Amino acid sequence: MSTSFADAATLTHEQLEEGTAFAPRFDAHGLITAVAQDQGGRVLMVAHMNAEALRLTIETGEVHYYSRSRKALWKKGETSGEVQKLIGLSVDCDQDTLLLTVEQTGRGAACHTGRKSCFYRVLKDGKLVDTGEPRLFDPKEVYGY
Repeated sequence: MSTSFADAATLTHEQLEEGTAFAPRFDAHGLITAVAQDQGGRVLMVAHMNAEALRLTIETGEVHYYSRSRKALWKKGETSGEVQKLIGLSVDCDQDTLLLTVEQTGRGAACHTGRKSCFYRVLKDGKLVDTGEPRLFDPKEVYGY
Protein backbone atom coordinates (compact mmCIF):
# COMPACT_ATOMS: atom_id res chain seq x y z
CA MET A 1 0.00 0.00 0.00
CA SER A 2 1.39 3.37 -0.95
CA THR A 3 0.15 6.42 0.91
CA SER A 4 -0.53 9.56 -1.07
CA PHE A 5 -1.58 13.00 0.09
CA ALA A 6 -3.89 15.55 -1.48
CA ASP A 7 -2.21 18.65 -2.89
CA ALA A 8 -3.05 21.51 -0.52
CA ALA A 9 -2.57 24.03 -3.33
CA THR A 10 -5.58 22.56 -5.15
CA LEU A 11 -7.94 22.89 -2.19
CA THR A 12 -10.05 25.87 -1.23
CA HIS A 13 -9.56 27.45 2.17
CA GLU A 14 -12.74 25.73 3.37
CA GLN A 15 -11.72 22.34 1.95
CA LEU A 16 -8.32 22.62 3.62
CA GLU A 17 -9.68 23.62 7.02
CA GLU A 18 -13.02 21.81 7.13
CA GLY A 19 -12.81 19.03 4.56
CA THR A 20 -11.77 15.39 4.75
CA ALA A 21 -8.78 15.52 2.38
CA PHE A 22 -5.44 14.90 4.10
CA ALA A 23 -3.25 17.56 2.50
CA PRO A 24 -0.21 18.21 4.68
CA ARG A 25 1.33 21.59 3.89
CA PHE A 26 5.07 21.07 3.68
CA ASP A 27 7.21 24.20 3.90
CA ALA A 28 9.61 25.52 1.25
CA HIS A 29 12.16 22.90 2.37
CA GLY A 30 9.65 20.09 2.00
CA LEU A 31 9.18 19.69 5.76
CA ILE A 32 6.30 19.75 8.21
CA THR A 33 6.56 20.16 11.98
CA ALA A 34 5.61 17.05 13.96
CA VAL A 35 4.83 17.15 17.68
CA ALA A 36 5.01 13.75 19.41
CA GLN A 37 3.03 13.20 22.60
CA ASP A 38 2.35 10.17 24.76
CA GLN A 39 -1.13 8.82 25.40
CA GLY A 40 -1.40 10.96 28.51
CA GLY A 41 -0.85 14.11 26.42
CA ARG A 42 2.71 14.89 27.56
CA VAL A 43 4.76 16.39 24.76
CA LEU A 44 7.78 14.18 24.22
CA MET A 45 9.52 15.90 21.34
CA VAL A 46 9.16 18.15 18.31
CA ALA A 47 10.80 17.25 15.02
CA HIS A 48 10.19 17.48 11.29
CA MET A 49 8.98 15.11 8.62
CA ASN A 50 9.30 15.17 4.87
CA ALA A 51 6.75 13.38 2.66
CA GLU A 52 8.74 10.13 2.76
CA ALA A 53 8.98 10.14 6.58
CA LEU A 54 5.24 10.79 6.84
CA ARG A 55 4.44 8.06 4.32
CA LEU A 56 6.67 5.53 6.13
CA THR A 57 5.15 6.47 9.48
CA ILE A 58 1.63 5.87 8.21
CA GLU A 59 2.50 2.67 6.35
CA THR A 60 4.69 1.02 9.01
CA GLY A 61 3.14 2.34 12.21
CA GLU A 62 6.62 3.29 13.44
CA VAL A 63 7.51 6.97 13.46
CA HIS A 64 10.09 8.29 11.01
CA TYR A 65 11.45 11.84 10.90
CA TYR A 66 13.71 13.93 8.73
CA SER A 67 16.87 15.23 10.37
CA ARG A 68 17.59 18.78 9.25
CA SER A 69 21.14 18.66 10.63
CA ARG A 70 22.04 15.33 8.98
CA LYS A 71 19.78 15.99 5.97
CA ALA A 72 18.56 12.41 6.18
CA LEU A 73 15.51 10.31 6.90
CA TRP A 74 15.63 8.48 10.24
CA LYS A 75 13.44 6.01 12.04
CA LYS A 76 13.02 7.04 15.66
CA GLY A 77 14.90 4.53 17.80
CA GLU A 78 17.02 2.99 15.04
CA THR A 79 20.15 3.58 17.13
CA SER A 80 18.79 3.87 20.67
CA GLY A 81 16.02 1.26 20.54
CA GLU A 82 13.57 3.95 21.68
CA VAL A 83 11.09 3.34 18.84
CA GLN A 84 7.87 5.34 18.67
CA LYS A 85 4.79 3.35 17.67
CA LEU A 86 2.10 5.49 16.08
CA ILE A 87 -1.22 5.41 17.90
CA GLY A 88 -2.87 8.41 16.29
CA LEU A 89 -2.15 11.26 13.92
CA SER A 90 -3.92 14.63 13.94
CA VAL A 91 -3.36 17.70 11.83
CA ASP A 92 -3.92 21.31 12.83
CA CYS A 93 -6.53 23.53 11.20
CA ASP A 94 -4.47 24.61 8.21
CA GLN A 95 -2.60 21.30 7.93
CA ASP A 96 0.91 22.67 8.48
CA THR A 97 1.60 20.89 11.80
CA LEU A 98 1.15 17.25 12.78
CA LEU A 99 0.34 15.93 16.24
CA LEU A 100 1.44 12.33 16.72
CA THR A 101 0.20 10.28 19.64
CA VAL A 102 2.80 7.59 20.22
CA GLU A 103 3.71 4.69 22.41
CA GLN A 104 7.31 5.31 23.41
CA THR A 105 9.00 1.90 23.55
CA GLY A 106 12.40 0.81 24.88
CA ARG A 107 13.27 2.43 28.19
CA GLY A 108 10.70 5.13 27.52
CA ALA A 109 13.06 7.92 26.47
CA ALA A 110 12.05 10.08 23.52
CA CYS A 111 14.92 12.55 23.99
CA HIS A 112 18.43 11.91 22.70
CA THR A 113 19.66 13.09 26.13
CA GLY A 114 18.14 9.91 27.57
CA ARG A 115 15.10 11.55 29.16
CA LYS A 116 11.42 10.76 28.61
CA SER A 117 10.78 14.20 27.11
CA CYS A 118 12.93 16.79 25.39
CA PHE A 119 11.17 19.37 27.57
CA TYR A 120 13.05 18.81 30.84
CA ARG A 121 13.95 22.45 31.56
CA VAL A 122 11.77 25.41 32.45
CA LEU A 123 12.45 29.14 32.29
CA LYS A 124 12.63 30.81 35.72
CA ASP A 125 13.92 34.31 36.32
CA GLY A 126 15.48 34.42 32.86
CA LYS A 127 17.42 31.15 33.24
CA LEU A 128 16.76 27.54 32.37
CA VAL A 129 16.22 25.29 35.36
CA ASP A 130 16.37 21.50 35.13
CA THR A 131 13.13 19.86 36.29
CA GLY A 132 15.05 16.89 37.68
CA GLU A 133 13.69 14.44 35.14
CA PRO A 134 15.99 11.42 35.31
CA ARG A 135 17.95 10.01 32.40
CA LEU A 136 16.64 6.63 31.33
CA PHE A 137 19.85 5.87 29.43
CA ASP A 138 23.33 7.31 29.06
CA PRO A 139 23.61 9.00 25.65
CA LYS A 140 27.39 8.50 25.62
CA GLU A 141 26.89 4.75 25.78
CA VAL A 142 24.12 4.75 23.17
CA TYR A 143 25.42 7.33 20.68
CA GLY A 144 29.11 7.46 21.53
CA TYR A 145 29.26 11.20 22.24
